[in-house]
Amino acid sequence: MRYCAKCILPHTRPGISLDKDGICSACRGHLDKINNIDWNSRGRQFDKLIAWAKRKANTYDCIVPVSGGKDSWYQVEKAQKYGLKILCVTWKTPGRTDIGQQNLDGMIAKLGVDHIDFTINPDIERKFMVAAFEKKGATAIPMHMALFSIPMRLAVQSRIPLIIWGENPQLEYGGPKKDRLVTDLNQEWINKYGVTNGTKIEDWVGVNGLTNQDLTGYSLPSAGDLNLFQPKSIFLGSYFRWNSFENAKIAKDYGFKSEQADLKTGSWHFADIDCHFISLHHFLKWYKFGFLRSFDHLSIEIRYGLINRSEAIEKLETIGFQQPVEDVKRFCHFANKNVHWFWDVAERFRNKTIWKLQAGEWKIPGFIAKNWNWSEK
Repeated sequence: MRYCAKCILPHTRPGISLDKDGICSACRGHLDKINNIDWNSRGRQFDKLIAWAKRKANTYDCIVPVSGGKDSWYQVEKAQKYGLKILCVTWKTPGRTDIGQQNLDGMIAKLGVDHIDFTINPDIERKFMVAAFEKKGATAIPMHMALFSIPMRLAVQSRIPLIIWGENPQLEYGGPKKDRLVTDLNQEWINKYGVTNGTKIEDWVGVNGLTNQDLTGYSLPSAGDLNLFQPKSIFLGSYFRWNSFENAKIAKDYGFKSEQADLKTGSWHFADIDCHFISLHHFLKWYKFGFLRSFDHLSIEIRYGLINRSEAIEKLETIGFQQPVEDVKRFCHFANKNVHWFWDVAERFRNKTIWKLQAGEWKIPGFIAKNWNWSEK
């Protein structure tokens, strides 16, 4: 395993690359944010985009995909400052948490927005999640397909010209330089970066009995529909310098709640609290790539200057595995499977190029944290 010389991300993280100095592309992207990106110019481009959307719109000016999380509040608040008429759209996770529902309700009421909570047939969701987990070791493929497809289809069908997303993952988490300031989340971008394990919707037809009609809720607009009307889909993080801690503060000022939420994954109490199943998505990276959500969060804290690399490693050792035991039980209950099934499937995806069996225990040679508890269960 090789790790970034500045943060604690490993070279195995999808999308990450280390340069000749051992610095990861995410750290380089952060330096671009500080030193090389003209944010005033980006802001002026956003002004022109907003003016274009208002001219083109007949009903709503934009769709803002939301979960109720801190970034959702920030996205809506930012769009309202520009005088946009907003339609908020949510893919309703089958594992929505109580705090997630409270925050979503609070956002709608306190910020005052129209909202669609889009539920996919739970039987179809169950079949798809089970198929994705068993075939790719990734429970969140259906989630990511739905997250992108639902707002896109609604925008096309309702002739809404603009979709405003939040964080730009290629800038924040290490994408290639040419994609760090992407200004159009088109079908090509979604296929490449949409966290679908390189699959498209047609790859799932026939798997676990799923039909093309079953998968309508996960399907992007057709090429024919996009030829008739193609909305512009953008990241706010491509136009304004992104800071998760500042976003959380803005959201809390309006009423976002996170203090009572359990820290299930990562090191931030205000993140990944909307869904019981998101912890599984992050935990399965441990088997495949040898890192966890805490690696991402602590690395961002290093880039923000909140901690140094040694402190991040100490925190990593304190946080540990964060095994989502209760969420595994919830997922298995939803999937109509027993818990052994989950762990057996997860084990099939253990990456044995980085994991080695030592004295009957799986370990990662060269792991960044020396005082690590390797007991997984």
